[in-house]
Amino acid sequence: MQEGLNGFPHWMLKEIFEQPDALDRTLAAYGASVLAPVQQWLEGVQEIVIAASGSSRHAGLVAELILEDRAGIHVDVEYASEYVYRSEARLKQAAVIVVSQSGETADTLAALRKAKEMGQKTLAITNVATSSMAREADVALTTQAGVEKAIPATKSFTTQLLLLAVLAEQAAAQRGLPAIGLEKVVPQIITQMRAWLPRWQQVVAVAAGRLQAAETFLFLGRGVHYAIAREGALKLKESSYIHAEGYPSGELKHGPNALVGTKTPLVMLATVDHNDAESVLRYEKVMQLMQDMRAQGAPILAIANEGDVQAAALADAIVEVPAAPEHLLPILEVVPLQLFAYFMAIGRGIDVDKPRNLVKSVVVE
Repeated sequence: MQEGLNGFPHWMLKEIFEQPDALDRTLAAYGASVLAPVQQWLEGVQEIVIAASGSSRHAGLVAELILEDRAGIHVDVEYASEYVYRSEARLKQAAVIVVSQSGETADTLAALRKAKEMGQKTLAITNVATSSMAREADVALTTQAGVEKAIPATKSFTTQLLLLAVLAEQAAAQRGLPAIGLEKVVPQIITQMRAWLPRWQQVVAVAAGRLQAAETFLFLGRGVHYAIAREGALKLKESSYIHAEGYPSGELKHGPNALVGTKTPLVMLATVDHNDAESVLRYEKVMQLMQDMRAQGAPILAIANEGDVQAAALADAIVEVPAAPEHLLPILEVVPLQLFAYFMAIGRGIDVDKPRNLVKSVVVE
């Protein structure tokens, strides 16, 4: 066992369990004085483009909905590798946020530099305060994830989600709109995550064992949960070499349903915020889809609220998560998906910390 693993068999599992502490540090780092440059950066911003790749782009997809719903700012999320090909006339209207764990990702750094050339406001979210992006952006926010040694992103992803939520909170406050109340809610979420991690580890290990023979998965979610479906699929692909795709739940019947059958498991994001009418509507549609897919014979793994008897009755296996506000549920529900990718990988004898053909930081295009 490598030095520093502290009893964990792999860095990926250790880093999954480090997420509560990483979130604690990230929340603590952003008091009013630190956020003053962010408030100045947000002044006059009506439109934002988020440029990122991989897991960081999925964090951007969550932020897109939070910023639009909470702060009324129009957001587009662009693949960093495609950003440089967009119309300059169109891009000049927007402020630009780049998101990268390393702060050195070649495509994302190129997007940042193009934005600066066009005179756009730029903000970087990275995990390395001394990185090129952190130095070159107008404003830089650093996640406090600490060094992440496994190639699959875990704690860097959830801390990105938190920082983007902090940004949305600042934007909402600046516009006199209702706040999420991060300073009260996030500590509760962190406490819950810390308490639930051992339970998730046990439940997910069993679910992964039952699905170990599957060769393709579909991950489904609506709203902010679609982004987490994409992230769950990416984690499974890069960790275990199993084909997986993430789709909006409502798109399944527009083509992908042809793949669904007894040999195509579905991982369905079925959490709900009962205090949010739109979340409840989304949940009801997910339950209907789950019922339809059960009739087609598809094995279903559901990520659902604690005590959800409806989801439990329809799914073949269920991983429960504690209740949370709609826009913060992704921070909790992604953790079981990280664990699922981990257990699927080690079940196939794969070095989950160093998957083939991948590197931690893609510094060449």
